[in-house]
This record gives sequence, structure tokens and C-alpha cells, in this order.
Amino acid sequence: MSAGVDTLRLTAEDALGLVERGEVSAAELHGAYLDAIGERDPELHAFLRTADYDGAPGIPIALKDVISTRGLGTTAGSRMLEHYVPVFDATVTSRSRAAGLSVLGKTNTDEFAMGSSTENSAYGPSRNPWDPARVPGGSGGGTAAAVSAGLAPWGLGSDTGGSIKQPSALCGNVGLRPTYGTVSRYGIVAFASSLDQVGPVALLYRIISGNDPADTTTVELPEAAVVPDAERLDGLRVGVPRQAVALEAIEPGVRAAFDATLALAEELGAELHECDLPLSFDYGMPCYYLIAPAEASSNLARYDGVRYGLRSEGETYRAMLERTRDAGFGAEPKRRIMLGTYALSAGYYDAYYGQAQKVRTLLVREHAAAFEDVDVLAMPTSPTVAFPIGDKAADPLAMYACDLLTIPSCLAGLPGLNVPCGFSEGLPVGLQLVGPQFGENALFRAGHALERALDLDLVPERLR
Repeated sequence: MSAGVDTLRLTAEDALGLVERGEVSAAELHGAYLDAIGERDPELHAFLRTADYDGAPGIPIALKDVISTRGLGTTAGSRMLEHYVPVFDATVTSRSRAAGLSVLGKTNTDEFAMGSSTENSAYGPSRNPWDPARVPGGSGGGTAAAVSAGLAPWGLGSDTGGSIKQPSALCGNVGLRPTYGTVSRYGIVAFASSLDQVGPVALLYRIISGNDPADTTTVELPEAAVVPDAERLDGLRVGVPRQAVALEAIEPGVRAAFDATLALAEELGAELHECDLPLSFDYGMPCYYLIAPAEASSNLARYDGVRYGLRSEGETYRAMLERTRDAGFGAEPKRRIMLGTYALSAGYYDAYYGQAQKVRTLLVREHAAAFEDVDVLAMPTSPTVAFPIGDKAADPLAMYACDLLTIPSCLAGLPGLNVPCGFSEGLPVGLQLVGPQFGENALFRAGHALERALDLDLVPERLR
């Protein structure tokens, strides 16, 4: 590889150190990752396109293909935007560039971030580096697979109902969904605007977070993000929701890894407390699948064949519109547009979307009450390990159930961190830590201590 750099075990921190010490140049490092992509990505299909080195002095970063990049195609995994090349950068892109990071390329995603396996991409599925016959999770499976396989030192994804945390769990990565509003959504291809959030890791969170005049939902962090160094959890109160751990959908191997990690947390000084979130796990998923499709149907109405994106000609405007959307959208966006349009239609708005928003308020209050007694919540991130490609593709409800454990905190706008916590069937298992609003630093501290104590080898065995 370029400059003799082996990217497979190179963390972002290590890569940054190499450049800062002058052991490799930024250009050589970028080239080494492009070499790795050329070698391993034909099997994994993590990237939709790559970018040449742009002169940046820092290390490369991979961006999920819903994040706008000036001069570099942004498709959102859809034929609708197959030839779309933005003339502007998303705020997270411009802040990354300003920090000296070079854009390595755009990673595969479920179409318009709608899915839990990356099988809904119009350009074909990505594959899990641990077992290419299995999914890498979704919707951000491309970014997760790229980081896991050493094709990028780090990456940015977007999370609506678990699209960072779940693929991180299935691929064995650390992944954060931040507090809603702490990272700008400007320049992110919209799915559900009240849920979408871009996510990084601790070092990167300091770069991209904060108020953005272009996104009125953003705020400044009350305290700066801190890169953790603690190795113990003394005094940390960890809440374990009864309803989450009682789910029958959790596989035995996932449960065993989770239980062992809780025991380790106690050894490190944490205090474990049972807590109750009954509304969140009874109503979280149905609430989400009313709100998210409703907002998606509104956001995707902009793809009409007139302003930008795909256009299929027709004799009338209506014919053109119908042909454009039929050709441009895949099955999952069409399904969600129909669900969302129905939920927002006259006579049904109050019964469905309006009622779901009321339930969401109750979920916010339920989580706030839980955090009066504990500092973080802990549960598995995904009820299963990575499943075979095609296993759930024909059953949308089974696919939606993949996000059972990640959706409630997303609806409440809370930060969640996935930390690899073990293996089942030779595949990674993820621990999900959820904090109160602006509680990222507590999550970083807990995640760092557990990661150090677990000391897992997270390079896929088949690539070692």
C-alpha cells in the first residue's frame, strides 16, 4: 500500500499521530486508504464513489451518501439522485474540511436512509466485513463496513431511528447518535426532520457539533466534548430497563454478551439499577413508524422531476410526475410515502400523526423521569447479530423490528453510543448506552472504560 501503511488496524487517533509526527504525509495516507478500498471494497461494496486527495493536511474521512459534498455526487442511495452533484457542502462537511480532513469518498446507504440492512440501496447491498454473506446493518451500513474493514479511519453517518448505532453494533464499531440539535442537518438529504441527526465519535464530535445559522434547530453544547481517559466507572449509576432486556427477540448469544458486560461494569465500580420504560418499548416502534413516514412523505415531495434529480418525460405534468417517482423511488421509499401520506391526510391526521406526537411527548417524559435516578441507560443495541442478506428483505415488519431497541431514545432526542461488547456466532455484539440530553461526555467516559476493559480484537477475523 502507499507509504507502506497498513490501514486494517489503524485507528483515527493512530492515523492522526502518523501525520502529525511526519511519518507519512496526508497525501500518502489518503492514498493508502484508496489502495485498501481498491483491494477490499469490490467484495464489500461499502463505497459508492471515492475522491482524490484534495490537499488537506489531516486524515481522511468517509461520508454517508446523504451528506452533501460540493462537486462530488450525492445520491442518497437512490436512482432519483443518480446524477445529482451538489454545488455546496453540508455543514458537517465544511467543518470537517476546515479541521483539515480530506473527504475519502461517499458510502452506501439504504435509499434515503430508509432501512436497517443497506439492502434497499438502488446500487446494491453492502456486505459485512465479518461475513460477506451477511448485512452490515443500516441505513448507514456502508460507513460501518468501511470503518470495520480498515477502508476509512472514521466516518460520518446519519441516524433517524438507529442508523448509526445498529450498523455499528453489527460491524463491531463505536458509533454515536448525538443529542438532537447538537449537530447541524444543513445539507443532509432529509428523511424525517424531527429525528435525523448526524453522528461521529468523540474526537470528531468536537469538530462538527455546535450552533449553525443555517439550521435553526441547532444549539451550542453546554460543555465541550471531552476525549475520555477514565478506566473505571466508580459512582456511575447504570439503569437497565426491564422491558428492554425482557424482549424475546434478543438472541441468547447477544443476551450473554450483554450480561457479561454488565457484570464487568460492576467490577469497574458502576452501580446497576433496574428501571422501567414501559411506554417506550410498548409504543416506541408504532409511534416511530407513524412519525417518520409522515415526515418522509413531506420531505420527498420535493422530488418532482422539475427542480433537480431524475426526470422521466410525460405528456402532462401529472404524467411526468408519476413516471419520475415510479422510476426514481425504490419499494421502501414508496411504501413509506404511502404510509406517511395516509397518516397526514384529512380526517386521519389527528388520529395517527397527531396522536403519535402526543405519545412521543410521553416517551420524552418517561426517559426524563428515568434519568432522575440514573446517569446512563444500558441495553443491547441490536436484538440479533448481523443476519444473512435476503433473510428479512421480503418481510418489512421483521426488518423494522431490528430497531426495537434503538428507536425509543431517538424519539426522545437523546444521545446513544454503541460500544462493541463481545461476540456471538463469531460476529460482533453491541452494547447501547443512552444518556440524558447533552450527556455525551458521560457516554464517552463509560464507553472508553468498558472498551479498555473488554480489550476486544475488532478486526474481522477473515481479514487478519
